[in-house]
Amino acid sequence: MSGPPATEKLPQPDPGKTVVVIPTYNERELLPQIVEAVLALDGAWNALIVDDNSPDGTGDLADELATDEPRLTILHRPQKEGLGPAYLAAFQKILGRSEIEFIGQIDADFSHDPADLPRLLAALESADLAIGSRYIQGGGTQGWDFRRRILSQWGNAYVRLVLGANIHDMTAGFRIWRRAALETIDLAAVETRGYGFQIEMALRALTADCRVAEVPILFTERRAGQSKMSGSIVAEALVLPWRLRKLR
Repeated sequence: MSGPPATEKLPQPDPGKTVVVIPTYNERELLPQIVEAVLALDGAWNALIVDDNSPDGTGDLADELATDEPRLTILHRPQKEGLGPAYLAAFQKILGRSEIEFIGQIDADFSHDPADLPRLLAALESADLAIGSRYIQGGGTQGWDFRRRILSQWGNAYVRLVLGANIHDMTAGFRIWRRAALETIDLAAVETRGYGFQIEMALRALTADCRVAEVPILFTERRAGQSKMSGSIVAEALVLPWRLRKLR
């Protein structure tokens, strides 16, 4: 992989110039805690909640949390359309803010530990995209049964093989991008709506010659609520890599 010329001065990782996107759908129970955990990190981090009209009132609660918190922004969407469209809408909104240089992604259910965000951001000293990886030395999962661990590990190996990609955790959803890296990707051309969105974006980063760093993290089972994993998500992951091969 290659990246910008060595002589090009890149923006230094700065929490105050970072927005962490938190997509939500029926995450009311954990929303206050995840927002508090992100905004409490040293360095004045910012957060953007993108809610797909959650029937449990997550969007209304998000508005309440943002009332007295200028570092929290809310993006309401009219209906549930999938993880991909939610993130793309958030990315487009953030890219309209010239002061933002780094854009993060994190799950709302504490499967990703917000305390790991500074490590991902620090990895951008020499990378365009930092991925919180379960499948490099020092990473792992907690609270999963044997079937789910094998399914995830096999799925990542399958995706890497089909796409010829050298990212160990292609399906990871814990990431921070440099603004310039996202701007090199044609977001309007991104096709995947479900969890395969993470695979497609990782592949598009590679094909755009972005420098990708993997940072070991411990992925834990969600603290509350229901998992969004389903048979259709598994089926998508089987077919998607073959569709995406054209990008290589």
